[in-house]
Amino acid sequence: MSGAHDAPPARRGAGRPTREQAEARHEELIDAALDLFLEHGFELATVEMIAARVNMTKRTVYARYPDKASLFRAAVRRATERQIVPKDVLERMDDGDLPGTLEQVARLRIGQVMTVNGLRLQRIINTESYRFPEIFVENYTLSAGPVVEFVAGVLDRAIVAGALAPTDTDQAARAFMTLVVGGQVRAIVAGRPPTAEQLEERVRFTVRLLLDGLRPR
Repeated sequence: MSGAHDAPPARRGAGRPTREQAEARHEELIDAALDLFLEHGFELATVEMIAARVNMTKRTVYARYPDKASLFRAAVRRATERQIVPKDVLERMDDGDLPGTLEQVARLRIGQVMTVNGLRLQRIINTESYRFPEIFVENYTLSAGPVVEFVAGVLDRAIVAGALAPTDTDQAARAFMTLVVGGQVRAIVAGRPPTAEQLEERVRFTVRLLLDGLRPR
């Protein structure tokens, strides 16, 4: 039986956020920073704008990131991570049809740049790499590099099967990215995206051109 002098039950205050809540807020911050940096560029996007977008104080932002540059790098890394093609997705494209496999890879990579954030990421890398050269390196390492490695492996197997002449497959895979993918990406970034029919024709043509140069003589 409770007495008159028993202490009342403790009230639960707001307290500190849980780890999950803190991480969710951090995700919101990074996403907002990414949106604003991609929309306005590094110079015009401000920490004030980003903080306001997620209803945070500047002090809260600066507690995680000491300056705008470090927040920018984290946001671009997040955009780059979203462009990573899982290994199993690439492996499913390797169905034994060499031209078909390369065409599928090309369509996938070009299609990524044709999305709103893919295009913004490509443009911000193009415009800000002089200031942040590490974002170009990181984009290649995390996103393009695994695709180059996969294509080189596909070419290695074609050489073993006798379909291609022995060659430096790493260089050939880089040529694939430049010739087949890069040409279309440059047009897209410049505001001249190909139609679906043009894209299909160009991908097939450049894949055939590359493979014709690699076949045994």
